[in-house]
Amino acid sequence: MPTVNVYNLAREVTGQLELSDSVFGVPVKSHVLHEVVVYQLAKRRAGTAKVKGRSEVSGGGKKPWRQKGTGRARSGTSRSPVWRGGGTIHGPQPRDYEMRVPKKVRRLALKMALSQKVLDEGFKVIDEFTLERIRTKDFVGLMGRFDLGKTLVVLPGHDEFIEKSARNIPNVKILRSEGLNVYDLLNYRDVILSKDCVEKIEEALA
Repeated sequence: MPTVNVYNLAREVTGQLELSDSVFGVPVKSHVLHEVVVYQLAKRRAGTAKVKGRSEVSGGGKKPWRQKGTGRARSGTSRSPVWRGGGTIHGPQPRDYEMRVPKKVRRLALKMALSQKVLDEGFKVIDEFTLERIRTKDFVGLMGRFDLGKTLVVLPGHDEFIEKSARNIPNVKILRSEGLNVYDLLNYRDVILSKDCVEKIEEALA
């Protein structure tokens, strides 16, 4: 059963927390993580890119010049792709990028990402994760004490003080526990959260 230290806001160890094997002790398989990350990124794509082909560009109904006798190459329309203002050849058309990944696989990948973060020692648990006021400087000081780099902050629910204090800091993202996902866990080096949040995650994924 994986165990992590629990800190206070001054980075003093106040105890240890045993994590659930079924959530934080899952063997990591890179191909499962890759599949779910590709699925997440594909879902974000709008698929609305569109250009006009030669049949969709307005105008060009009249033949620019007669077929023979001018000494120039024959041409049937001024909307040909080789003309300026003409259509586009093989350009993007609206499409659906959505993939199908079973819900069980997505849950398993989330457990694997959490397990990997614990193995990499990028999982910081704070006993009572609260700020007394909305102040960016206070959160920057907290990051300095914990040597945090690119950081994912996971909250058990709405916390105006933390959310507003951290929202302008580069390379910091605030997520609530229900929005936890594989891509963000792998994309951020450090994850910081409270004991209450860990319990909420275990309850949801166990």
